[in-house]
Amino acid sequence: MGKGDSKTGQSWSNRYLVMRHGHSEANGQGIIVSTPEIGCSRYGLTGRGREQVATTLEGWSLPKPDRIFSSDFLRAKQTAEAAAAFFSAPLELSAALRERSFGELEGLGDQHYADVWRQDEQNADHQQWGVESTTAVARRVLGLIAELEQRYQQQTLLLVAHGDTLQISCTWAAGVSTALHRHQSHLQTAEARWLLAPQAQATVVEGSHHG
Repeated sequence: MGKGDSKTGQSWSNRYLVMRHGHSEANGQGIIVSTPEIGCSRYGLTGRGREQVATTLEGWSLPKPDRIFSSDFLRAKQTAEAAAAFFSAPLELSAALRERSFGELEGLGDQHYADVWRQDEQNADHQQWGVESTTAVARRVLGLIAELEQRYQQQTLLLVAHGDTLQISCTWAAGVSTALHRHQSHLQTAEARWLLAPQAQATVVEGSHHG
């Protein structure tokens, strides 16, 4: 991604946290669910997923979010609703935080993720099998951040979304090519972390983001 696509982390006014949804019915069945036509109304959290979310919230050690923004997919929305109730924080849904689209692999076994990730390493812009490129995923999430930077100042904002969506975004924020998103520490279900830790923001060099 180019220098002009979004402000770098070191110049963000707000602080951004990310949280992956809890274990979902799609995770349990081992299938890929990435289209809004299905994901927004089906394949929500399992009982295990709800327990994971509750455990994360009860053990929260990050700053308390002032506002929460979430993918409108059911599994993320249910996770975000639990967080909004726990923190008494307003919740807003955003299509920019949706699951990465996996194209022709929709509904197939989740072992196909590895095939996509191998291609990602070769080319951040690849769209094999009709998948959404890592570049496109990062661009839509960072477009949302640019919007939030205009709307809010000096707030802590929690983004609730999906594994690849957040993995790619965290990789970009760290100044690393999004092609290498699987080389970063993997986000587990219901895990929360900084999008870019405050101590890391000072090391992000303007214009270093690519892929």
